[in-house]
Amino acid sequence: MSFNNLPLIEPVKAALSKEGYTTPTPIQQQAIPPVLEGRDLLGCAQTGTGKTAAFTIPILQLMHQQLNGQPPAHRLQTLILTPTRELAIQIGESITAYGRFLPFKHQVVFGGVKQFAQAKAIRSGVDIIVATPGRLLDLMQQRIVDLHSINYFVLDEADRMLDMGFVHDVKRIIAKLPAKKQTLFFSATMPGEIKQLAGMLLHNPVKVEVTPVSSTVDIINQQVYFVDKLQKLSLLVHILKDESIKTMLVFIQMKHHADRLAKHLNNAGIRTEAIHGDKIQNARQRALENFKNRKTRVLVATDIAARGIDIDDLTHVLNYDLPNIPETYVHRIGRTGRAGAEGTAISFCDWSEKSFLNDIQKLIKKTIPVVKDHPFDNKMMHSEPVKAAVAAVPSFSAMRRGGRSGRTFRQA
Repeated sequence: MSFNNLPLIEPVKAALSKEGYTTPTPIQQQAIPPVLEGRDLLGCAQTGTGKTAAFTIPILQLMHQQLNGQPPAHRLQTLILTPTRELAIQIGESITAYGRFLPFKHQVVFGGVKQFAQAKAIRSGVDIIVATPGRLLDLMQQRIVDLHSINYFVLDEADRMLDMGFVHDVKRIIAKLPAKKQTLFFSATMPGEIKQLAGMLLHNPVKVEVTPVSSTVDIINQQVYFVDKLQKLSLLVHILKDESIKTMLVFIQMKHHADRLAKHLNNAGIRTEAIHGDKIQNARQRALENFKNRKTRVLVATDIAARGIDIDDLTHVLNYDLPNIPETYVHRIGRTGRAGAEGTAISFCDWSEKSFLNDIQKLIKKTIPVVKDHPFDNKMMHSEPVKAAVAAVPSFSAMRRGGRSGRTFRQA
């Protein structure tokens, strides 16, 4: 199927053509037609399935069809609520791309920066707001944003909203929305509280479900290296000698460890930047842009900072620290292998992390191949059986000079 087979208007088709998009992903094939028919939608889909286009394209088209040939009034019609600043920015970029031949104005709203520019743009008139919950509530309380005219509401990554403690804020925002509206609800997982929220919001929705956990991980080349904690950095530098690795997103548990690891890699001649919650928004965005443009080869990130990162041609993801929550592993490696493209996920595993590896393999119902032919192989770990999850894990000691990494510990 091509986008020409979907009932799209010419300005949208022209924008998709300019972006080089010809074939819709499964969620786009399933979601766009019912959304164009005015139906509410419940989308069970992970990041990297093409869900952003699945809701931005039909909403832009519906808004255009409502104009009936008249210029837009630039009155707020669409609210897209998303958990992170990075994801909000990327959704804004998608609206710019798909709506390039349409007359609508949008504004991305998020915290961590001064609100003046965002408020000024909203006051001048916008058709679409893409927002994170906290900053949107601030603007609503100041009466800069009024939601009474919303026709289209998108709640994106609802389960992440729950994980990050935003559900109360989301409910406060929902309470200010008009009863009559079209709602599109997306979540990778459906825990009880998210099911309740969906039931409260949606009216006779069409349900679209794509890419369950097992199929996501099956298309990614996964590898695990057994290595002592103190040799993880040396092993990473060794792996990065492979020039075919164009980009690598490295996940690490702790914020200050991210900065240290980036410093060590730069000292080894590998252009690296780090993003985490303590970085100001401008620095995080600059690091992300440098990584997307391949000015930076390696981006070191914590899980919170990496939420919302959407890079189509990311070739490698590396778990410097294995997560103690197996679902986090799936979210991490899902950053590569997008839309059927090839991707590689590498994990380092030391003694204290072997139980985490066991939990991950149970979740994905797959044994991850172990790479043995490397100079830092901890051979004793190959024969050691996996034990139950340890109650305590050694605490972190500072990274040592001379290119050796330090000890890591799990966050509670």
